[in-house]
Amino acid sequence: MIPTQQFILQHIGELLFTGISGVLAAAYRRLSKRIKEQEKERQAIKTGLLAILHDRLYQACLRYISQGWIDDDDMKNLEYLYKSYHALGGNGTGTELYNRAKSLPLHAD
Repeated sequence: MIPTQQFILQHIGELLFTGISGVLAAAYRRLSKRIKEQEKERQAIKTGLLAILHDRLYQACLRYISQGWIDDDDMKNLEYLYKSYHALGGNGTGTELYNRAKSLPLHAD
């Protein structure tokens, strides 16, 4: 047997382990990069959705506050918007306006 072949046969396990480790490390790097990119995209979507909910809540609350009353269906709609807004981390102006709209007199349909 040639010395090179003998060396390879004696160390085949080490060679296989090194090769497999290299392949797994490359796959891990690609997967890690993909996960980070997806997390950035998810965060951007969450931020955008929160902005849209805030704007919708803000506009609706200002309308009801300026008219001085709210009806039951509109209050249910505001509650639905606010729950999603709040669950995504919204607070501050949206919460303040929602509470002001909630305290308005209910107008019968």
